Amino acid sequence: MIKVGVLGADGKMGAEVCRAVAQDQETELAAKVDPVGGPDGPDGLDALVAAGVQVAVDFTHAQAAIKNAHWCIEHGIHLVVGTTGITGSDLVDIGARAEAAKVGVFVAPNFAIGAVLMIHFAQVAAAHMHDAEIIELHNPAKLDAPSGTALRTAESIAQVTGNALPTIHSVRLPGLVAHQEVIFGGTGQTLTIRHDSTDRTSFMPGVLLAIKKVASMPGLTVGLDTLLDI
Repeated sequence: MIKVGVLGADGKMGAEVCRAVAQDQETELAAKVDPVGGPDGPDGLDALVAAGVQVAVDFTHAQAAIKNAHWCIEHGIHLVVGTTGITGSDLVDIGARAEAAKVGVFVAPNFAIGAVLMIHFAQVAAAHMHDAEIIELHNPAKLDAPSGTALRTAESIAQVTGNALPTIHSVRLPGLVAHQEVIFGGTGQTLTIRHDSTDRTSFMPGVLLAIKKVASMPGLTVGLDTLLDI
């Protein structure tokens, strides 16, 4: 049984993670922490140590997540991060700290398996249709724009085409959860690849998979695709 602590437990994603962890037969919800990452540093994280947490899951905000990552690494707690907006330089620093401490840190811009497949299919399409634009649509509470998923998709397409990053359009409207379209254009034709998360439960299989794998992957691992056979 893996003892799990959830950071940002009072948020919408954090609450969903708490439910998923509590219901899974291989995980135990050992600690719920919120708020975290105040202006003077992480708040309440000592509860993770007191509860014997082995893996922490962070769904907070970028500034807090960076501080939380440093704290967890220092205390030997493996970490799964669903918070987006963490910069490349911060990820490099987190990776170096995790490698030195032999702690696993897993970061993913999207934990929905369908979203990972969308990015994969977009890479396949980009080899044959080089012109693309991305539309990402989320609820107004999402703080970062463009989304981490859209940025990762754009980078994946650019790696294949050798072109500049595709244009990303960000939409924030009530009623949306998480949606993305990748539209390719060619002579006399278009191709649209779309993924829709209509409920936050769509992210939970990926989160649980990361929780169960992160301890076996010291250092930094980025992207749910690393855990899937695609």
